[in-house]
Amino acid sequence: MKRIALYHLETLYWINQLGTFRGAAERLNTTQPAISARVREVEEQLGVALFQRQGRRMLLNARGRRLVETCEPLRSGLERSLLEISNYSGATGVVRIGSGEIAAASCLPAFIHAVQREMPGVVMEVDLDLTARMLQHLLAGTIDLAFVAGPITIPGVLTAPIGSLELCWVASPDLADSGMTADIPIWSLPALSPLHAITLDTLGSNGLPPRSLHTCGNVRMLIEIVTAGGCAAVLPETMVRADLASGRLAEILPRPERRIHFEAAVRKQERDPVLVELFDRATALRVDRL
Repeated sequence: MKRIALYHLETLYWINQLGTFRGAAERLNTTQPAISARVREVEEQLGVALFQRQGRRMLLNARGRRLVETCEPLRSGLERSLLEISNYSGATGVVRIGSGEIAAASCLPAFIHAVQREMPGVVMEVDLDLTARMLQHLLAGTIDLAFVAGPITIPGVLTAPIGSLELCWVASPDLADSGMTADIPIWSLPALSPLHAITLDTLGSNGLPPRSLHTCGNVRMLIEIVTAGGCAAVLPETMVRADLASGRLAEILPRPERRIHFEAAVRKQERDPVLVELFDRATALRVDRL
């Protein structure tokens, strides 16, 4: 009988998912030579080649893809059963998480804390980015789980709502007392952010002329820019609540009716038990609970 271990099948799965030996090595928290050695062991046991070279990349051939397709449901099912018995405390590997800054400032820290406590063998890598780029990375397999502004309707991506946030127009107190005028500079996140579109829309609904927006890719920096005076911005109420209460900021226009909705996202065909479990846990998060 051929001696193929679970970690051999896991290695083939991640090479197939991520497209490179290097990507599989990073996901499995090992080295590229170790991945190459595992592939050689499988091929020697089976007596057939499972990969073909395409440029600088090694891709699964027809036999290799067939092996992964046939064995993956068995591998993932067995791994999930073993992990469930230990309540996932034995989970290992690297999980790459993408998040917008707003989600990162609300529900993400508690999520990370729980994973650290309950899955000590899982290494997390967190990157902050805009929703459009995170979705590209998710589909490309360079991130595994994302917290994005929604709603998202993209083939290949599975999402679950995790709440929405109220927005408010804010400025320094002296500017708010004078009232909003057409010449006051407006700041927002870059154009790919839904906050940018909401800012432009609500200018019109308040009878103000359209204009170009100053942009900053960091919400915390936006808050400091507005607090310094001389400008206004639409910002998540939860992130400026303390500043409003302390008097550092004041509301200058009525709050927009639109809210920003957030979703947890994962690849629709994701079968890795650890990622499936983390996505299930992420669906219980709520960005509006501080």
